Parts: sequence; structure tokens; C-alpha cells
Amino acid sequence: MPVKNRFAELLPEITEWRRDLHENPEILFETHRTSAIVAEKLKAFGCDEIVTGIGRTGVVAVIKGRSDTSGKVIGLRADMDALPIHEQTGLEYASKTDGAMHACGHDGHTAMLLGAAKYLSETRNFDGTVVVIFQPAEEGGGGGKEMCDDGMMDRWGIQEVYGMHNWPGKPVGSFAIRPGAFFAAADQFDISIEGKGGHAAKPQEVIDSTVVAAHMVTALQTIASRNADPVEQVVVSVTSIESSSTAYNVIPQRVHLKGTVRTLNKDIRALAEKRLDEIAKGVAATFGATAQVDYHHGYPVMVNSDDQTAFAADVAASVAGECTDAPLVMGGEDFAYMLEERPGAYILVGNGDTAAVHHPEYNFNDEAIPAGCSWWAEIVEQRMPVG
Repeated sequence: MPVKNRFAELLPEITEWRRDLHENPEILFETHRTSAIVAEKLKAFGCDEIVTGIGRTGVVAVIKGRSDTSGKVIGLRADMDALPIHEQTGLEYASKTDGAMHACGHDGHTAMLLGAAKYLSETRNFDGTVVVIFQPAEEGGGGGKEMCDDGMMDRWGIQEVYGMHNWPGKPVGSFAIRPGAFFAAADQFDISIEGKGGHAAKPQEVIDSTVVAAHMVTALQTIASRNADPVEQVVVSVTSIESSSTAYNVIPQRVHLKGTVRTLNKDIRALAEKRLDEIAKGVAATFGATAQVDYHHGYPVMVNSDDQTAFAADVAASVAGECTDAPLVMGGEDFAYMLEERPGAYILVGNGDTAAVHHPEYNFNDEAIPAGCSWWAEIVEQRMPVG
């Protein structure tokens, strides 16, 4: 069953929605305009129930099938928020908000789920209930967790949940997925090194916090190379080094390191946190300095359920002809919180030969819309067939 003809008909309309969202990006939980537009369209589609303010600015709508002998309730989720990036695409519909940009394609995700909601509201060709979920603050805000904490899963009796993300470099409209751990846990750390500052011409009188920092950055890489099992995945990245002085002739008193730790299972995650603390403090002590480590747990590992992943792959193959095996991804994804509460699956849809996500020249490929919408619709119609 290939891409549905209805979505080819709707493509100009859905594209118009997507480009309007692209032109008016909103960050984290500040998706007020986006959420209002989503709610307005869902009302126009004739959804049976629409609730705003779930997870602060999230929107949830219910679409009932023509029958409900199955008692099944399926959740479909799209993210709505943009990134704090200055757009450099030169598009006619480029961001009108300086310093904000849809650089990850959430405008496309939202538009595709709206398109599927319009179709499902028109046809109702399923036996059960669909809950469409429009989530704020995926980009670091944990909006998925806040929607779950607001009781979304129990309130609407959601039994399984599905998500989708576009993927640059993969042929447009194609699909890829994998069972089990898929996207990594993404934690952050701050390390404050305290030495003894002084004149750069008198190093014997100081405890050089920059030297401590340099050794520490190198030593932290041994978490992956010498502490973790080589067959496991762990990435420790120091992404910022800031000192308390910017002068050429001053050895600074303090240096502040920032970074991330990405892992794909809880044991390696715990090991990395423990060793990061021990190494930082040990290296500092070696040079007579001290280190304060603040470790912040971010999104958990996103784990696809086996049964739902196999089903999602079959649906994707029915739409696109095949569904390939996706690679492990060391990026984070807060759909993980929803998959902790309910079984489900997260799939990648090809965005073609475009810039990478989170790049100022990225743009969602509107040619992927019919395939994405069809996958959403087929998830519902094949999981909850009439009769």
C-alpha cells in the first residue's frame, strides 16, 4: 500500500502550514503561536476532543474511529519547538525571528502529524481511538516528560505510542528503524577548577588552573578508552573551557569546563558519571588544585519496543517499499520519556540531500510530507483495522 493519494492532494496545503511554522519559530515551551495554530486546525478538522496546556504548552487531541470494538488507543507524537540558531538558508520563508530557527525539522513533524490528523478525522477508517500529541520543548527542555508528568498517558488511556524524525542524508521519503536502545542518554556536566592565580612570569608561585584543565580534558577521554567495555558506547565531550582571566600575562585562579556524556545503557551511564567525578577531582588534586563537579542527568536512553518496532517497520515498508535498519544514534531524544511509560516505536524518515539538523542552512524537505503522513495514517489503520 503506497503513499496515500489523499496526501498528494493535501501536499500544497500541508506545505503551506509547514512553511508558516518555519517562518515563525518558537523555542522550548514558548510555542504559544504554534500551539494555538495546531489547536485551531485540529478543531477545524473535527477532532472529538482538544486539550491545550498539557506539559505547559502542549496540545492533545482525540480522534475516534468509526467503531471501537477493539478498545485500542494509540498515541502519535510530533515535536513543535525550534532552536536558538540564526538561520542562514536565504529562503523566502526563512525565520522572521532573529536567533530562532527550525533547524531540526520540527516544523515538518508538526505539519505531517496535522496532515495525518486531518485525514484520520475525515475518514475515521479505523476501530479504536487515536490521540495526537503535539509536544513543546524537545530541544533540551524535556517537554515530553512534562506531558507525561501531567498524566497524559493515563488521562487518555494511551496503550502504545509512536514518533518520527526526519533524517538528512537518507533518500527522501524512505524509512529506517531499529529495536531496543536507539537514541542515547544525554547528560551534561560542569567542572569548576580552583587553583591559585598569579603573574604569568612567576609560575612557581601559582597553581595553574589552565594546566589542570588541559590534563583533565585529556584524562576524561580514558572513560571511553580505558574504563568502559570497548563494545559499549560512551562519548565524553568537553565542549567549553572558560577561565577567570582573559589577560595575556595572568595565570587564572579558576577554569570552568562544560560538556556532555552520552551512553546507551544505564550501567555505562552510572560508570561514566562515577569516573568523571573521580578523574576530575584526582587530576586537580595532583596539581594542588580542587575541582567541583556538577553532573546533570538529561534525557534517558530512548528504547524502541520489539513488537511495536517490527510493526512500524512493516508499515513503513508498505508505504515506501522497504524499511532499512537504522544506526545507533548518540544524540538525545525526549520521546524516551513517553517510551518509558508505554511501549512504542520511533522511526526515521529520509530528508534527502540536505544540511544536517542543527545547522543554520538546514531545511525540512517538503517532498517527505506524503510519506510521513501516510506512515502516521497507516499506523492507525493497520493497527486498528475496521472489521
